[in-house]
Amino acid sequence: MYNVLVIDDEKMISDMLQQALTRFGYSVETAPGGKEGLQMYENGDFHLVITDIRMPDIDGHDVVQHIRNSDRPNTPIIGMSGTPWLLDGNGFDYTLPKPFDIYTLINVANELTSNHTNSDKAYINAAL
Repeated sequence: MYNVLVIDDEKMISDMLQQALTRFGYSVETAPGGKEGLQMYENGDFHLVITDIRMPDIDGHDVVQHIRNSDRPNTPIIGMSGTPWLLDGNGFDYTLPKPFDIYTLINVANELTSNHTNSDKAYINAAL
């Protein structure tokens, strides 16, 4: 079972992603913002991080920068945003514009977690 951290300041989005990912066999923890998400990341063992890009405290770009500079820089990260002009892929393995199809997210999560152990994995950096 893969552990996923979802970081989003919109509780409805976090809850929906948690329910969907859990149904597909993932263990999911949620954080209500970037600051809490980074604390959870540092204290946990996550195979995938899904983060909103635009949040009030620490945004998704800060989250990805922190993870890429951590002792686990190859942790796959999916960025998502309702502001598509912020989806520049900067360090993200995949980006999704909100709203997105949940099956697209599941397929991307499956792909990224199955490749998690491959340290030579290239970033996808693609937006739908």
